[in-house]
Amino acid sequence: MNIILIGPPGAGKGTQAQKLVEARGMVQLSTGDMLRAAKTSGTEMGKRVAEVMDKGQLVTDEIVIGLIAEKLEQGSSGGFIFDGFPRTLAQADALGDLLSRFKTGLHAVIELVVDDAALVGRIVKRADEAKAAGQPVRRDDTPEVFDDRLRAYYKQTAPLLGYYYAKGQLQQVDGMRSMDAVAGDISAILEA
Repeated sequence: MNIILIGPPGAGKGTQAQKLVEARGMVQLSTGDMLRAAKTSGTEMGKRVAEVMDKGQLVTDEIVIGLIAEKLEQGSSGGFIFDGFPRTLAQADALGDLLSRFKTGLHAVIELVVDDAALVGRIVKRADEAKAAGQPVRRDDTPEVFDDRLRAYYKQTAPLLGYYYAKGQLQQVDGMRSMDAVAGDISAILEA
């Protein structure tokens, strides 16, 4: 089973992906994690990633799709969770083509629906908890940076909601509920 978790930053996609990894043996494909791992891997693709990132440039869709293809080749009995990808309509088309090449597809696109003002509160709370615990605060856990990320999400990624809705694949979950309630709702979608 292959799914996409979609929603604005701070919606809980990473948390829910981890729950699916633990409960269902799925593999989380987080593009950020994959890029960091590839950069230090020493593989041909990793060398390309390192070269681009070392120059401070954005990694091309072609490279990201190449990294995803490598993971799909390794396989997963539980399926894949796409987290942070696709972000654009072009990437959605490329992912669809890639999955077709592997004779599979998407089984669900799950949107974590959240309240923007509450999200800012979550981020501020996360930063305050990190400070109180003596841990470093993530650079993007400030209201100003988070606001920029939220605007970028709505500008670039939100069009995917209509794209997947038109394909009959979009399911919505109330991301403001407790982590366990959200996990239960996601599980119910996957069981259906």
